[in-house]
Amino acid sequence: MHKPLRLALATATAAALTGGLLTFSAVTATAADSTSVPQADFNGDGIGDTAFSAQGAYVGGKKAAGQVVVLYGSATGVSSAKRSTISQDTAGSPGTAETGDYFGTDTAYADFNSDGYDDLAVGSPGENVGSDTDGGTIAILWGSASGITGKGVTVADPAPTAHDYWGKNLAAGDFDGDGKADLAVGSSAATIYVLKGGINSSGTPGGKYTIKPPIMGTDADGPLNLTAGNINGGQETDLVVDGFETASAEGWNRNYYIPGGVNGLHMSEAMTLKPGVITAIGDIDHDGYGDVVSGAYWNTTTEKGAPVPDSGKGGKVWVTYGSDGGPLTTSATGITQDTGNVPGTAEGNDFFGYELDLGDVNGDGFLDLAIGVAGENIGTATNTGAVTVLYGTANGLNTNSGAQFFAQSTAGVPGNDEDDDYFGQDVKLDDVTGDGRADLLVGSTENAGNGAVTYLPSNGTKIITSGSRSVSPSTSGVSTTGTPFFGANFAD
Repeated sequence: MHKPLRLALATATAAALTGGLLTFSAVTATAADSTSVPQADFNGDGIGDTAFSAQGAYVGGKKAAGQVVVLYGSATGVSSAKRSTISQDTAGSPGTAETGDYFGTDTAYADFNSDGYDDLAVGSPGENVGSDTDGGTIAILWGSASGITGKGVTVADPAPTAHDYWGKNLAAGDFDGDGKADLAVGSSAATIYVLKGGINSSGTPGGKYTIKPPIMGTDADGPLNLTAGNINGGQETDLVVDGFETASAEGWNRNYYIPGGVNGLHMSEAMTLKPGVITAIGDIDHDGYGDVVSGAYWNTTTEKGAPVPDSGKGGKVWVTYGSDGGPLTTSATGITQDTGNVPGTAEGNDFFGYELDLGDVNGDGFLDLAIGVAGENIGTATNTGAVTVLYGTANGLNTNSGAQFFAQSTAGVPGNDEDDDYFGQDVKLDDVTGDGRADLLVGSTENAGNGAVTYLPSNGTKIITSGSRSVSPSTSGVSTTGTPFFGANFAD
């Protein structure tokens, strides 16, 4: 079988970091608001923007130096006509594009300098720092009236000898509720650094501290994903850490909820969550508490209390509803392609739940869920991929009616079903038209790893294909030499 990008890199091995593509993703929030999912506005025009990686891109002939692309929202959605394409060789951008830097591997947005424009934190975990091979760096690219122009600053690694791949995971939120954006940073170690109190023009945070969830941190492991959002209804942002647990010699996946508080994240109050490599947080049922959605795209069975990977069942999405005491883990609901009238049939290696995002497509106040089914086979096309959209209600996600299913063979969707397109390798629900309704963006590995981003708008009631378009690397200033993986990872 062909392993999709995230599965191939789930263990975050050093070989993958130095010889392949990094696609670690984060689904983060920029404020402690459980009733909505904050979206980026880099140019301050009131319309949502989206940023994503092309971390495998050649820059100046340097393989996998990496780039990030920002598409700016407009009344007609997003296209390559209104964009910024940034590398480390862009004027004002910190650093220099070098082979294997993987600039853009993970990104997170927030207004770090409190100037009214969202900024973009960009991880380059393959960056060599002096004699420290793969030490990794983080850049903050500043937002402005012109958007993300490349001007920015490097944020120093506070413990370069303690880990490698600094910046491979990023999540932004206000974890201590002081009104300033904090940044959680992952590396090859289990320890997560929290840079607090905003970040100034010199790249200095207002402070820093660490937490250490019980996940593996040997070699290049560390967190698989960091997700920020408000779950317990407080003023502070909470954090979900996806990783491999240390308690099991086999290293099964284990996720942890870590609540925020006036002193920051409280590891002492951490709770174990259902398994999954990717997580989204938002208030699906509009009860004032954020809900946790985790994608165990290989599906899981349970053996002696530990989740055991089982790709033969096609994947499962776990929904854990929030409360004032945190996530209600004992009443979590599992959804597969065999649940109710969810489109499709659970089949081996469908990778249902490969990616997830929450947004309000129809403006009813209940968040809806986009689910990547990146390994879906359609007709004779293997791993061509698809996306399912489930709609939120006061009773949670509706799996009995109203679900939508999109593939490149769906009438009006650009492209065709082809082997190994992995359509749905990332998904994003953002209002990029300014009408108050979330539109759908889909990443794929189109054309043997060149990649593409497909835009599907909301008509105010549901996602439609009329007005859809594909954004390609060749029209966005990204070289198609090698495998840029344009659109592999959306910023959150």
